Amino acid sequence: MAIALLAVGGSVCAQNEVLLDGVAAVVGKNIVKYSDIERSYAQMRLHGTTGDAQTTRCAILENMILTQMLVHKAEVDSLELTDEELDYYVNMYLENDLAQYGTKEALREATGFAYDELKEEYGRMLRTTILSSRMQYQLTDDVKVTPGQVQDFFAKLDKDSLPTIPERYEFSEIVIQPQISEAERDRVRGELAQLRERVLQGEKFAMLATLYSQDPGSARKGGELGFFGRGKMVAEFEAAAFALKPGEVSPIIETEFGFHIIQMIERRGNTVNARHILMIPKVSTDDLLHARMTLDSLAAEIRAGHITFEDAARRYSTAANAKQGGTAVNPSDGTTKFDRAAVDERYYAVGIPGMDEGQVSEATMMKTDDNKDAYRIVRLNKKHPSHVANLDDDYDAIYDAALADAKQKKLREWAIRQAKNTYIHLSDDYKDCVFDNLQIAK
Repeated sequence: MAIALLAVGGSVCAQNEVLLDGVAAVVGKNIVKYSDIERSYAQMRLHGTTGDAQTTRCAILENMILTQMLVHKAEVDSLELTDEELDYYVNMYLENDLAQYGTKEALREATGFAYDELKEEYGRMLRTTILSSRMQYQLTDDVKVTPGQVQDFFAKLDKDSLPTIPERYEFSEIVIQPQISEAERDRVRGELAQLRERVLQGEKFAMLATLYSQDPGSARKGGELGFFGRGKMVAEFEAAAFALKPGEVSPIIETEFGFHIIQMIERRGNTVNARHILMIPKVSTDDLLHARMTLDSLAAEIRAGHITFEDAARRYSTAANAKQGGTAVNPSDGTTKFDRAAVDERYYAVGIPGMDEGQVSEATMMKTDDNKDAYRIVRLNKKHPSHVANLDDDYDAIYDAALADAKQKKLREWAIRQAKNTYIHLSDDYKDCVFDNLQIAK
């Protein structure tokens, strides 16, 4: 079993019944509850884990003991976690739960916890997760692997169990996002100014947000965003929100997402809860048509060899990757390779899997990361067929696996040493557990 940290996972909302609780293990001055084990066991079963129940519970307990050892070490070393920082994360979880269930009463019905009890439970769980994660990082941050070690790691893998890497694609793109006219910007400002005046005259901000806000995530909740701290919103929005007093309405502000008015609901420590109305200026149909025609012309010029795709991207593309000749970068791993799922998610309309290497697509409509209308053309640079993992094609992924393995080994060695110097007591229900990575005196 690989050593892994205890994570909060989804939330304590997974429980549907009240668990009889008790202490399954004591680690230093920290404890592992029976309910912690049962909650993780239930989640594993929901995700398809099978096998002997007690063996699975022992594996869960071993992981939790390691987590508590890391917490104990963090406490001994005075690793910092401020009350304000912990409160921020607790409030974030609580607000997510309230957004899902609507009211504190519904939340209690779903979880079995009153709001204050749930806050205490989240505080305990998040403190454990954050401290153990930071301690693990501190213990393994200096671990490195050489190319020779990567080769040795790969050579020791069971060749019959090597994963099959799905077909992947490398491509470049040219994006043209038309500029929004000043007349359209003035139109949106005017409509938002009228809504702001209606609020100042006594109409409910939440009702107007529901009717007019173009932020679908918050509009259905009367524009309410939930509690957020500094650094969580774009700078202009954050500055305006934190400058307000409860009930106060901001002037019109502009962000990369459009134009907003904001109403402060409540300030709690270093966080605020606010609602907003977002209105998004639209690109004109004529400007979008011009972008499409420009890209279709560029595609024809590229296919005829009159200009390279890279030069065209540098000259005409409005995307951030224009200076790199339009090379697309996968945001999930930072590489230039996309699997079928990633292509279907972000480039479905282009039809990249059906293209030939070197082929340039027709112009297709898209949404930018900030939800603006644009057009793009794509060139498929290389198609990597499905294959069994190997060092030549998949070195980066194998390097990451080798590095993770080396960090696991260092953590395992630390845990074995630390267990000899840490008070660990198991309840009678778990005293016969056989652990893979920990040696605990019975």
